[in-house]
Amino acid sequence: MNYSIKKGDAVKVISGKDKGKSGQVIAVLKDQHRVVVEGVNIVSKHTKPRNAQQKGGIVKREGSIDISNVMLVCASCGKPTRVGHKIENNDGKENKVRVCVKCGSVIAENKAKAAVKKAKKAVKKTDGKEAEASEPVKKNAPKKKTSVAENTTEVKTEVKTTVKKRTAADADKTSDGGNE
Repeated sequence: MNYSIKKGDAVKVISGKDKGKSGQVIAVLKDQHRVVVEGVNIVSKHTKPRNAQQKGGIVKREGSIDISNVMLVCASCGKPTRVGHKIENNDGKENKVRVCVKCGSVIAENKAKAAVKKAKKAVKKTDGKEAEASEPVKKNAPKKKTSVAENTTEVKTEVKTTVKKRTAADADKTSDGGNE
């Protein structure tokens, strides 16, 4: 059976105990006619430790709900909608696409994931350009020799202080060890 709801879609629960909640589809269980939605139908599962390293306890996780109890939320109009299908021609290829019945816009597959990846790439590109542009400004700026000298003396004093503390601690251990 062909379902109109796929993994990664935003859906809204239209019936059941979690009516009105919305979330993203984590998994579609086709053979059981059910879906798992993020933050909906939270169930408690009791786990038993299988070996000495594992801990037992109660784990809360999302349970599955019937696929008929959710509606797809259109990204362009933001309303829960039924899904229609339409055939589009792209570069001589015929593709079957999902369409919002209310507004008529095409529902893109994994649109949110693709948008996040594009945003991350754009940030990386701009960060690299900003870093290159900021380096010449730092080279042209006057350098403070006093701050560099102060930093080196601070480092040296910290090292000496820690050495003194360690030697004092070692002296205490040796004196206590001789008494016992």
